Amino acid sequence: MPDGEHRTLVSDQVVTFIPALRAYGRSLARNPDDADDLVQETLTKAIARAELFHAGTNLRAWLFTIMRNTHYSNWAKRARETTGAQDCVSGEVISQPTQEWTVRGTELMAAVNRLPEHYRETLVLVVMLGLSYEESSEICHCAIGTVKSRVARARSMVVDDLEGNA
Repeated sequence: MPDGEHRTLVSDQVVTFIPALRAYGRSLARNPDDADDLVQETLTKAIARAELFHAGTNLRAWLFTIMRNTHYSNWAKRARETTGAQDCVSGEVISQPTQEWTVRGTELMAAVNRLPEHYRETLVLVVMLGLSYEESSEICHCAIGTVKSRVARARSMVVDDLEGNA
């Protein structure tokens, strides 16, 4: 298959994974704007390097790996830079949610966001995005047992946090 046709085929398939990429991006970035930028950067890299994707392999895992590597590269760059975003009040919420389920959902996500990164990442991949332990282990570059252990510990840590035992 010529490169142009392969690139078009991969580009068409990539679109179906945008919602999952947005969810995973939010778990990594913790900020909706940064997550959207991460998704856009991931899509740009994936489409530009579509010829590196091997047909018949897991496109979702390939995209998640690109996103994870991009996130860590960006994080390393940001660690060396100083910005004024912490002082900006424009990102603060003006009114608090009134619905009980919204409050509980916010508490749950806050507990997930307080997890150490390796626990949070595996919890999001397996529990929230529904990836198998095997797919998650490929994305995280660790053993399946490690993923299972991290997910179990992350669940326990979230429960303890929500119950006030953390």
